[in-house]
Amino acid sequence: MALTHHYLRASNAAAAAQLIATTLLTTNRKDYTADYLAATIAKLQPQDLVDKATWTHFYVFYEGTELVGTGAIGSYWGKADEASLFDIFVSPEYQGKGIGHAIVTTLEQDAFFKTAKRVEIPASITALGFYEKLGYRPKNHQTRPDNEQLFRLEKFTGVSPK
Repeated sequence: MALTHHYLRASNAAAAAQLIATTLLTTNRKDYTADYLAATIAKLQPQDLVDKATWTHFYVFYEGTELVGTGAIGSYWGKADEASLFDIFVSPEYQGKGIGHAIVTTLEQDAFFKTAKRVEIPASITALGFYEKLGYRPKNHQTRPDNEQLFRLEKFTGVSPK
């Protein structure tokens, strides 16, 4: 079955928030405390995703009718020539099937990416190796998670500043 995607809508925000929560509690629990995961889930409720979709291109990914992933891209702190990736999650039962790669590829075809000279992602400990395989490198040679328990990774795109 082919992977399809479209922008997040209010009508599928609850399903996207549930997928994110399930993924965090399943996949990320080996690297994070229960309190950390609960706090992260509390910030990624359906309305939070809908709000984020007003300033990002927030995609949801389906295999058939099954929601299998999420991912967003937007401006990096309002800069026209920099972007950031957000909320890239793959349902645990679909991990290892190339969906994460397909999500990042989709985000890298987005207008925000195509006009950015630099793209940053706040990566979880769990996903660090995945993003490094896709060419993202630790910002400022970061070797340990920051105070938010994330790695700040970046990729330079080769786009010239305007």
